Amino acid sequence: MRTAAFASRNTKEILRDPLTLFFGVGFPLVLMVLLSAINAGIPQHAAMTMFHIEKLAPGISVFGLSFLALFSSMLIAKDRSTSFMLRLFTSPMKPSDFILGYVLPILPMALAQSAICYLFALFYGMPFGVPLLAAVAVNLPIAIFFIALGLLCGSVLNEKAVGGICGALVTNVSAWFSNIWFDTAMVGGVFQKVADVLPFSHAVNAARAAAAGDYAAIFPDLWWVIAYAAAMLAAAVAVFSVRLKRN
Repeated sequence: MRTAAFASRNTKEILRDPLTLFFGVGFPLVLMVLLSAINAGIPQHAAMTMFHIEKLAPGISVFGLSFLALFSSMLIAKDRSTSFMLRLFTSPMKPSDFILGYVLPILPMALAQSAICYLFALFYGMPFGVPLLAAVAVNLPIAIFFIALGLLCGSVLNEKAVGGICGALVTNVSAWFSNIWFDTAMVGGVFQKVADVLPFSHAVNAARAAAAGDYAAIFPDLWWVIAYAAAMLAAAVAVFSVRLKRN
């Protein structure tokens, strides 16, 4: 009950900033329009398939979720800068209750963001069917990862710092190592090894497999993402627990 009440309050805080919500949904759609236009200008004999809508839409849907790290980090950092958080620390809520209270309101936003991305892709020839629903569901672990990463950063950094870390660094890292704009195997070397260790390319591979209806190919990439999401969520709870004890 306490977590639900706290989650309800956080939902109201998120809805008070419609510009941020619009940016989180709108920017990935703008990217899809631009990259689809580029794809239309690529000669067929070039055999360049990276920007075909079947590959582009799942990639964009995953990249769009990286902005959730900024939303969640700003939310918790803002609370920490006010007396509201100090009052909450006197409540019987546990650290896991706090983190869950921040995660739950953002998850529907993540689902809506992914769904809107795939619905928009239908106008560019994305096949409509059950695989799209599976692709949206597959995005949940990477969404939890980004949300937990934002909460972790917001638990230790102020509002100004999280804007740079979660707004610029996280989105750029997820873009470069996600296998969306180019095949990391083409770069090879250390770059590919780093991309294979991080969860971003695995999330894109799993989303592409789900959107294509190739359910057998979703794993083990999705397990990799789930492991990262669980570890980041546990880290966020642990760090918040330390902050709670100090206060």
